[in-house]
Amino acid sequence: MEVPFSKENFFLPEIKYEYLDHTADVQLHSWGTTLKEAFEQCGMAMFGYMTELEYVTIHQCFEVEMKGDDLESLLFHFLDELLFLFSTEPFLICKKLEITKFDIENFEIVCRCYGEPFELGKHPQGTEVKAITYSAMQIVQQPEKSNFELFVIIDI
Repeated sequence: MEVPFSKENFFLPEIKYEYLDHTADVQLHSWGTTLKEAFEQCGMAMFGYMTELEYVTIHQCFEVEMKGDDLESLLFHFLDELLFLFSTEPFLICKKLEITKFDIENFEIVCRCYGEPFELGKHPQGTEVKAITYSAMQIVQQPEKSNFELFVIIDI
């Protein structure tokens, strides 16, 4: 669902993700000081794999909701819903994700997705993401670092 938004006081968060090689696929590795931030970063890692995000301008905002049965399924459904947003009209490529509801007791997320429709010629074409997988999915909390890490393999 498209929602109105204001560009006032709008900032882009620091990049906290990387790509790790995995046999025929790629593994997204994201981190954050909160689990919510690690989820947002993981979503941005996926979009960053599909195109170079510096070419993306924020023109639209869509709000999506997803539910899971546990943290792993919540992460899976979160990324899957973002991939669906990219794969259907208006083929939204996001430059920023903002989770506005992160309920880990009921495993629910509401996320605002800021970006614009993907356009060949404007946005360099990266690698197509075909699907999200549960294979080797990890959600790791490191209390000594006050840090959360996510590892997700995507099918390319």
